[in-house]
Amino acid sequence: MAARQWKGDTYGNGWMHRNLIRILRYTDVRILYLFSDIFVVPFCILFNRSRKTAWSFYRKRLHRPFLQSCWLVYRNHCLFSQVVIDRFAMYAGKSFDVALDSRDWFGELAAKEEGFVQLSAHIGNYEMAGYSLKSDRKVIHPIVYSFEKESVMNGRNSLFQFTNVQMITLKEDMSHLFEIDEALCRGDIVSFPTDRHMDGGRCLTLPFLGADAKFPQGPFSVATMRGADTLAVNVMKTGLKQYRIYLTLLAYDKDASRKEQMAQLSAAYVAELEKMVRMYPTQWFNFYDFWA
Repeated sequence: MAARQWKGDTYGNGWMHRNLIRILRYTDVRILYLFSDIFVVPFCILFNRSRKTAWSFYRKRLHRPFLQSCWLVYRNHCLFSQVVIDRFAMYAGKSFDVALDSRDWFGELAAKEEGFVQLSAHIGNYEMAGYSLKSDRKVIHPIVYSFEKESVMNGRNSLFQFTNVQMITLKEDMSHLFEIDEALCRGDIVSFPTDRHMDGGRCLTLPFLGADAKFPQGPFSVATMRGADTLAVNVMKTGLKQYRIYLTLLAYDKDASRKEQMAQLSAAYVAELEKMVRMYPTQWFNFYDFWA
């Protein structure tokens, strides 16, 4: 496997994760938020290079003033910490209020016979969608990376057993492609992350927040190969224990050439992603030079 710019897993080891879950079973998440904001986040900002990429994001991409960028870096790290705590709180049995914004495109597409594709990114807390968007008729297949910690995968599995969700793990032998194709043939739902790619993988270069950025070609290729309806799904933290799900049906001309279909679909998705980043600038959680 080629070297990666990102680790593909959740920070920490299994012992840390298991103990965090135990603590969260008996502790209000707000106590851990406060502890993290005061002690953990300042340490990370001082000693982790993520502060540099985050600061560059606010200064170069969003063109925020110097002092405001410094504050946004701190808030960005605080919210990232809260989102991670929320994930483990779910594994510990806690619940959150999740509201659906606007039209329920998920329900409408799930009622059809054909399968469809969901696209997401590392903004907000997309994992919350897996516990909130449910279908009795279709199985949802989130694409996950094989590098994730066992404790995280076990947590997901423990929650997904109560939902119609079956994860597909990316494999080096590419056998996951057959699983994806079979899922869509059965009329199921396949959910892709669209802001992660391996070095050497095929990418599309698209304008994003004022500069060219690379997005993996795979999700758009799969969707257009089958002419599948495609949803952009973003789950944003709106309060201490509140989230809002934004669903957008991405339009593209299914009668156009394959190349043009991918161009239209990818452009529509990136436009939606940029809109969400501008709405929730402190919930962009890519802590490396995304535009490199």
